[in-house]
Amino acid sequence: MFYFDNGTPRTLARYLIGHHTVTEARARGWEELDNGELLSKAKAARFEVLVTTDKNLSYQQNLAGRKIAIVVLGQGRWSLIKRCVAQVVATMSAATPGSFAEVEFLTSNLLDA
Repeated sequence: MFYFDNGTPRTLARYLIGHHTVTEARARGWEELDNGELLSKAKAARFEVLVTTDKNLSYQQNLAGRKIAIVVLGQGRWSLIKRCVAQVVATMSAATPGSFAEVEFLTSNLLDA
């Protein structure tokens, strides 16, 4: 089960249909939670992967020993993400318990495309 925080574009979920279950922060009423509370709630709800755009998460939270995988998207703008959606979906699908991955988007290269 994938959990999308507020910054993760909901359109991305369309690319996971049939492969993964996606729940958004808004659907759970968790859109105002800070990172620590969010990780605790996601763990309690047995989410397997947290997808976020918060690049500071790994600096703000002690992520050692956790079971939820975290995928950080370097941008929250769908116009940038959609150009690399295959890479994003592959990274999310490859996440394993406790893993941490960042997907960066080189905006200058993408804007020229």
